[in-house]
Amino acid sequence: MTTPLLEVADLAVDFGSQPAVRGVDLTLRRGETLGIVGESGSGKSVTALAVLGLLPGAARVKGSVRLEGRELVGLPSRELAGLRGNKVAMVFQDPLSAFTPVYRIGDQIVEAIRVHQKLDRAAARTRAAELLDLVGIPDPRRALDSFPHEFSGGMRQRAMIAMAIANDPDILLADEPTTALDVTIQAQVLDVLRTAQRETGAALVLVSHDLGVIAGMADRVAVMYAGRVVETAPVDELFAHPRHPYTLGLIGAVPRLDGARGALVPIPGQPPAPGTLGGGCPFADRCPLVEDRCRTEEPALTGDGDHLAACLRADFLAGTRPAP
Repeated sequence: MTTPLLEVADLAVDFGSQPAVRGVDLTLRRGETLGIVGESGSGKSVTALAVLGLLPGAARVKGSVRLEGRELVGLPSRELAGLRGNKVAMVFQDPLSAFTPVYRIGDQIVEAIRVHQKLDRAAARTRAAELLDLVGIPDPRRALDSFPHEFSGGMRQRAMIAMAIANDPDILLADEPTTALDVTIQAQVLDVLRTAQRETGAALVLVSHDLGVIAGMADRVAVMYAGRVVETAPVDELFAHPRHPYTLGLIGAVPRLDGARGALVPIPGQPPAPGTLGGGCPFADRCPLVEDRCRTEEPALTGDGDHLAACLRADFLAGTRPAP
C-alpha cells in the first residue's frame, strides 16, 4: 500500500535550550521496515520515543506525528495510553530495565494483553505462553513464572518482543534491540523480529548504529546527524550510491571480514554538542569535501525521487560512486 501508515513532519524536540531533534520528516508504510542510523547523540532514539510520547516531561515536542491521519503530538495521556502496545508497540534497548524486576515475566505479558483485550486471566496466560513459544523461548509455560533477572540477555529481548506483539500492533518501534548482545544472539533476535513482523504484518522502525543490521533488515534508510535526517533512500540505493559524506564515512568505518581494506577508516572529530550548532552544515568540521559555502548555510534535504541528501556536494557524490 502506498498510503503512509505513519507520517512525521517537521518534528523538533528540545530539552530546555538544547535541541535534540531538528525538523525530521519520515514516512512509514504498512509492512515496511524503515532503518534509522547514525552515531550516538544523532537523535535516533529521541525521534522514536517522541512518536509514542514517551519522552520525559522536560522535553518540548513540536511538529506533527500522524498515525493513520490522527495527530499524536499533544494527544492527552489517556488517549496515547490506548495506542501504546495496541496500535504502536516499543521494543526497548535494555529489556532488563524495561521489565519490572519484581514481577514475573508472565504477569507482565498478561497485563499487556488484558489492558487492550477482553480476556480472562487464564486465556491471557495461554496467549502469553503462545507468544513466548513464537519467539523461541524453550518451555514457555514454565518461563512465564520466571523473573526478568533469571533470563539471559537474549531471552529477555525475546520476551520484550513477545510483549510488543501481544496485541498485533500496526507498528513496531525497535530502539537498538541488539546493542548489548553478542553477534550470535544478535542474529537470533533479528530473526525473531522478522518472525514477529511476519506474524503481525506490522511495519517496523529499526533504530540502530549498526550498518550491517540496517543493510540486512531495512527497506528504506534514514541517516541522522546532529538531530536531523541528512540522507534517506531505499536501502540498496543508499549503500551503492551514498550522496552525503557522512553516510560514506559510516560505510567506510564498517569492518570487512575479507581484510581487503586493512585497518578501519574512522570519521575524524566528534559530532557537535546540542546547542553549539552554527549557521553552516553541522558536518563541515569533519567533512573531507568541505567548501567555504558549507560553513555559511545548512543545506536542505533535496534530491530526485526517493533519494534525498542534505549536502551541497550531493551531485558530485552521485557522479563519483565508490568501488563495489
